[in-house]
Amino acid sequence: MRLEPEEMKAVITRMKRAHGHLASVIRMMEAGSECEDVLTQLAAVNKALSRSGYALVATGLQHCIVNDGPNSVDTKKLERLFLAMA
Repeated sequence: MRLEPEEMKAVITRMKRAHGHLASVIRMMEAGSECEDVLTQLAAVNKALSRSGYALVATGLQHCIVNDGPNSVDTKKLERLFLAMA
């Protein structure tokens, strides 16, 4: 399934924000910040990326249902995608 950039706009925005946040975490590490502070920010980046993945799966599912009908969804494939995010 191929998703159009317009459908992915919110997910892309979320991932770009996480990308910037990760760059900040790297700068913190290079500056010798406290380990606890770095780990707290790294956990936030991890959560943001996970949410991006879930949003991507949800967008793809919605795309399939709307464009191809509810019976077109490969439930085994969808289950694998969700488990890959866990």
